Amino acid sequence: MTCLGRRMTEHTFIIAEAGVNHNGELALAMALVDVAANAGADAVKFQTFRTAELVTASAQKAAYQRRSAGAGEGQFEMLRRLELSPVMHDAIARHCARRGIRFLSTPFDLESLDFLVDAMGLRTIKLSSGEVTNGPLLLHAIRRAGQLILSTGMSTLDEVGEAIRLLAWGLDRAAGCPGSRHELQDYRPSAETLSRLRAKLTLLHCTTEYPADYADTNLRAMATMRDAWGIPVGLSDHTPGIAIPLAAVACGATVIEKHFTLDRTMLGPDHAASLEPGELQAMVSGIRAVELALGDGVKRPSPAEIANRTAARKSLVAARPIQQGSRLTESDIAAKRPGDGLSPMWTWDLLGRKAERDIGQDEPIGPVPDGRNSEMTAP
Repeated sequence: MTCLGRRMTEHTFIIAEAGVNHNGELALAMALVDVAANAGADAVKFQTFRTAELVTASAQKAAYQRRSAGAGEGQFEMLRRLELSPVMHDAIARHCARRGIRFLSTPFDLESLDFLVDAMGLRTIKLSSGEVTNGPLLLHAIRRAGQLILSTGMSTLDEVGEAIRLLAWGLDRAAGCPGSRHELQDYRPSAETLSRLRAKLTLLHCTTEYPADYADTNLRAMATMRDAWGIPVGLSDHTPGIAIPLAAVACGATVIEKHFTLDRTMLGPDHAASLEPGELQAMVSGIRAVELALGDGVKRPSPAEIANRTAARKSLVAARPIQQGSRLTESDIAAKRPGDGLSPMWTWDLLGRKAERDIGQDEPIGPVPDGRNSEMTAP
């Protein structure tokens, strides 16, 4: 997998995903903000929803939710306990401001999206993988958000493409909706609309399982999406540990989202698949190190390497004593450190030439008689 052409100065936007790991408790939510800020994340993200608008009363938990939160209740009861009230949203956002970290939240319905934009003043909206096929929410989000981040877990390339077509359609028109799905499928955005969309949208590759297996991660799908539409890509990661987010940054991710918790043993749907505080800090530090290490792609010695070239490279010296006037053979010439004389790349130019003086063993040989040596100054 090749890197995706990141710019040297590009800063990876790191979202510490608190999600519902606050367990419905404001004090725990505040503590999560502190952990994310201390780790150096760019943003801490929660979830905004009204349970009655998100799931039916009979909806069952996903398998991973039953494993981590128990099977004694359905999704409705579980999520009702995890709702954040408007007052709690305001308190969390104020604490984020005090700690110097951006507050984000994922809406799951139209009213929640409007609340985040109008009441909370959010310009960046992150939609979850489950919304890739939620046309009304996608259309509303592209019109209301300044920046939109869309996770694409569980999706095929065609499904993501249809979502992108709808988002472009929404940028083209300030109001209204497609008359039919067929109308949307026939729509072709202009180059200008696509340019606007690329400046506004980021797609996150994602594997919607908690935790996700490394073998199911398929990081190459980031490149597939980037190449298909020219839209910035990132990763919403659910694998154990921090190795995959670091690899994603090396491969061009501009956004990394990762769940975190105070303690993985806590009861709740996402704790078990989340990083603990020390791991979150290690991930942020690792990403920043990868950013520095990527460089600009120009192959040249770094300033630190220049000082080491003489000690590490070799020069041509006499392998044995050589008498003046004798013709040089391969047995007369050796390449040894330091590299402050004639480069060994001139070895074959010396063969058969006469020594212009007596040369002792390990003494430098040179210069090349015709004076073409522009790399080293020979004695």
